Amino acid sequence: MSSYSPRHGAQASEIIKNTINFVKNELKGGEGGHDWFHIERVYKNALLISEEEEVDKTVVALGALLHDIADSKFHDGDETVGPKKARQFLKTQNVSEEIMEHIIKIIENVSFKGGNKTQSFTSTELEVVQDADRLDAIGAIGIARAFNYGGFKNRKLYDPEIAPKLNMTPSEYKASDAPTINHFYEKLLLLKDRMNTETGRRIAEERHLFMETFLKQFYAEWEGKK
Repeated sequence: MSSYSPRHGAQASEIIKNTINFVKNELKGGEGGHDWFHIERVYKNALLISEEEEVDKTVVALGALLHDIADSKFHDGDETVGPKKARQFLKTQNVSEEIMEHIIKIIENVSFKGGNKTQSFTSTELEVVQDADRLDAIGAIGIARAFNYGGFKNRKLYDPEIAPKLNMTPSEYKASDAPTINHFYEKLLLLKDRMNTETGRRIAEERHLFMETFLKQFYAEWEGKK
């Protein structure tokens, strides 16, 4: 059977449907901040941003759906598992080599990783998926995800004696077991200024303000002031 580029309507729709089913099955029982619902939110964010960008929307859709198919933090830090799983799946869908490689590059470069890793690949499609993923890391959902993962890893909520570490290397960022509040300063509050698209920046502004309000209230309650 020959491979195809999924830009064509009927074929694209079918492969996206198959991808959704594949991802739902793969992430069944996953940690609450990195489960199917996270993927679904990123997928919806990506489609929203795509409305104002000149992109291959099928590549964006597939990149968003497969971006966390095997997050390295749940695979002993191995960053090759996700791309391998995605490639194996896309081959079953007879996706062209060109499209498949683009999606794999998105998966390999989408993550924050401490914010200090130079991306080895750029494309407008990657920028859209990256913004969509980062939007799910901030605002009310971002706060919920941060504390859910902190609980999953049995981390402290906050420790005034442990200062946030900025400018961590990817390996330091990956190995960090700091309190969840530190994660706001080490990642979440940095994302607003690292958005790629105008739509992403616009949405991020409001979500960023919500996090700042949350932190103000958190510290007040911690100190017994309210």
